[in-house]
Amino acid sequence: MPRCARRVSESGYYHVMLRGNGRQVIFEDDADRRAFLEALGEAMSSRGIEIVAWCLMSNHVHLLLADPGGRLSDAIHAMTTSYAGHFNRRSGHVGSVFAGRFKSVPVEDDAQLLAAVRYIHDNPVKAGICAVPDEYPWSSYHEYVGEPWIASVETVLDLVGGIDQFERFSLAPRLTGYCFMPGARVPEEDAADVALAAIYPVSLEDVKTLDGEERVRVLSLMRDAGLSVRQVERLTGVGRYAIEKSLLLARAG
Repeated sequence: MPRCARRVSESGYYHVMLRGNGRQVIFEDDADRRAFLEALGEAMSSRGIEIVAWCLMSNHVHLLLADPGGRLSDAIHAMTTSYAGHFNRRSGHVGSVFAGRFKSVPVEDDAQLLAAVRYIHDNPVKAGICAVPDEYPWSSYHEYVGEPWIASVETVLDLVGGIDQFERFSLAPRLTGYCFMPGARVPEEDAADVALAAIYPVSLEDVKTLDGEERVRVLSLMRDAGLSVRQVERLTGVGRYAIEKSLLLARAG
């Protein structure tokens, strides 16, 4: 089956995700993480690509990159080849380290840019590794509130108004509904965030108690945000039949 063409960003900004092959762990210790960041910095800087944000998890990586010259694929290939060589030599692993092609989502405006930065830095919080981004050492959050190393922090700091405002922005309730969606589906790990943003200020617990037009409106908002009927059912406790009936009423109205 032919590969789908990668969506091109008009702004040059991309949210990129790389995952371990078969969801395998791609960092066994901090030496591996440092080697990855060195390969990342070298591959991007030599091709004129700015690293805006990054976060290293155990089996995947999130990056926010500014690629004005259209060299993203070349840079990612160089970086992953370099790091895979390091990882295989050090660990004795044989075969591919990363799963297929990297995934990317174009970032087209300032609001999406800020939401993507917040999403990337919040990854370890959502995974239950820490309570706030500052407690996790392997993300660019510390470059924003401390000394920049490989990240270009000026654009985001200018948008939010400086370091103090960035810290407040990073701790405020995240209600943008942004999630990493290279396809049409909302990933399960992002479903609750997307739902809460779509129906704010209604809580998920309250949806089941709503009546009439308000329930129709709220359920329709969740579906319009990209959530599947199954996800809406799981998050709200409202049955599939009731959800589908509400969606029919919304379309008829």
